[in-house]
Amino acid sequence: MKKVKITVMRKAQYDDLIAEYENPIEHACDMEEDTVYIANGWQRPENFCESAWEIISPFVMTLAHGGENLYDGWMKNKKSAMISCNDGFRPVSFYIEALEEDAE
Repeated sequence: MKKVKITVMRKAQYDDLIAEYENPIEHACDMEEDTVYIANGWQRPENFCESAWEIISPFVMTLAHGGENLYDGWMKNKKSAMISCNDGFRPVSFYIEALEEDAE
């Protein structure tokens, strides 16, 4: 099993949808663009959003176990994936790539 690098690529925010549909909240998302997390195999990295992890973990697990060429050639790097969390108000896009380094 390999380690997997997870990079926060983009964080969007749809203020019009928030204003119309979301109840006011004080704190929504801690993710910051260009932040890098390293998953030890398919284990959730420390301080990684639990909700986002639920969405990306199947892809991390697949890549950590040697899976590649997801969705029949979708990505230029066959050992990677671009996955977004499911927050419809503040989606975050993650670039996930298997590393050559073995998990501990």
